[in-house]
Amino acid sequence: MKTGIFQKKWLLWLLAALVALAALAQQMPENFDARINAALSPLTNAVSNAIFYAVPFGESEVKLIVVWLIIVAISFTLYFRFINIWGFAHAIAIVRGKYRDPSQPGEVSHFRALTAALSGTVGLGNIAGVAVAIALGGPGATVWMIAAGFFGMASKFAECTLGVKYRVLHEDGTVSGGPMFYLSRGLAELGLGRLGRGLAAFFAMMCIGGAIGAGNMFQANQAYQQFVNATGGEHSFFYNQGWLFGLILAIVVGLVILGGIKSIAGVTARVVPFMGSVYMLAGLVIVIMNADLVPAAVTTIVHGAFTPEAGFGGLIGVLMMGVQRATFSNEAGVGSAPIAYASVQTSEPVSVGFVSLLEPFVDTIIICTMTALVIVLSGVYLEKEIYLDGNALGGVLMTSAAFARTIDWFPYVLALAVMLFAFSTIITWSYYGLKCWTYLFGKTRVADHTFKIMFLCFTVVGSAMGLGSIIAFSDAMIFAMTFPNAIGLYLLAGKLRADLRSYWTRVKTGEIAPTK
Repeated sequence: MKTGIFQKKWLLWLLAALVALAALAQQMPENFDARINAALSPLTNAVSNAIFYAVPFGESEVKLIVVWLIIVAISFTLYFRFINIWGFAHAIAIVRGKYRDPSQPGEVSHFRALTAALSGTVGLGNIAGVAVAIALGGPGATVWMIAAGFFGMASKFAECTLGVKYRVLHEDGTVSGGPMFYLSRGLAELGLGRLGRGLAAFFAMMCIGGAIGAGNMFQANQAYQQFVNATGGEHSFFYNQGWLFGLILAIVVGLVILGGIKSIAGVTARVVPFMGSVYMLAGLVIVIMNADLVPAAVTTIVHGAFTPEAGFGGLIGVLMMGVQRATFSNEAGVGSAPIAYASVQTSEPVSVGFVSLLEPFVDTIIICTMTALVIVLSGVYLEKEIYLDGNALGGVLMTSAAFARTIDWFPYVLALAVMLFAFSTIITWSYYGLKCWTYLFGKTRVADHTFKIMFLCFTVVGSAMGLGSIIAFSDAMIFAMTFPNAIGLYLLAGKLRADLRSYWTRVKTGEIAPTK
């Protein structure tokens, strides 16, 4: 009874906070966004320049953070002898539930953990990011996106296996895991406890900032923009009423995230497959309807990947653009996905690693490739100056125009997809941020609800204001997570390989067998 009363009090506080914030947002002067951006831009620029430090290379730039992630991905692909290939069939079998045992510790199935993780990656990166990559790097960037997705599968395997191996099972049946725990607990086993704790704390702080900004405010803002565009633009009821849209979105998000990972996974298990299937089906229809143009489109993509007009310097630019957009889309090596996968019901951490192989495959190799093929078939990338205006929404408009060339009503479906993907991304990143918050401040009911209320308040702010500097700052924080995460992966690689050998031997001998 006390728990119920306590929960109702938090809900009342949450509703009151959201309404008050929405009312405040409505009264903000029109130039309030610009003032905040101007005040924060020096800090934002400094952080972004440090995280996304670029070295000039001919007419192109090489971002060291992208190189860092490429090295991690290729290294683990070689270290695990191309597990991206030989582990694929086993990953499918696990997702289908052939090895599931609900009696094992955890909160959700392998499939639901996969959809929860996918909901945090599938979205504007696949829809808008691909268009931006092709517009700026040419069709050839598609090849390098596919390559990055392939190698990124090994990074996902490594980090998600460790996420379960070093997770913490709480007395109430809930689970906490992710880089915070394999950095602190795993490195302690190697006698590097102080280093591990420092890296874990740094990762957690970066993840919280990234969750609030790029995983919440940016998504809410783009969902609002798409909703207004799809409902009449300046004639929409919600035009210049971002606070109201944000209030409604925050309430809906709140109803989901207050239920924890089980509630989040339950929603994403429906939203992600549904919208992903609709999007892919539309793309497939367009490819079939333009089947006679497909060979030429594929030739254009492959030719552009290896023989760009700008020569070798241009090749590096195309490669970097493709890899950067793919990495930013599937987040392989970033360390976010292990937080979701840690909740899987299993006593075999390696089984979760196998499932995570599918995430970059679906996110980048399938969805991003389909988007790229439709864009190249339509030819809209040659008209980039009409669409691109320096932000992600420009990329969405380009993708929308590409689909509309064949299916004139598809932009409305795409607008719905963007909103649903933004919604699923928000609820997933709320979980990532919450786990990092409770890692730093303790797993208490007060800490839990404090973060959720704060997170939902920022959902309203993100819808009502275009806080570009805050979003750019938080985006940099997300990729700052890769530094401590990669260090932990390298140091724990030996333990990972030993666990993989043990698991695979038991699969081959039948000790680990499909459930009847």
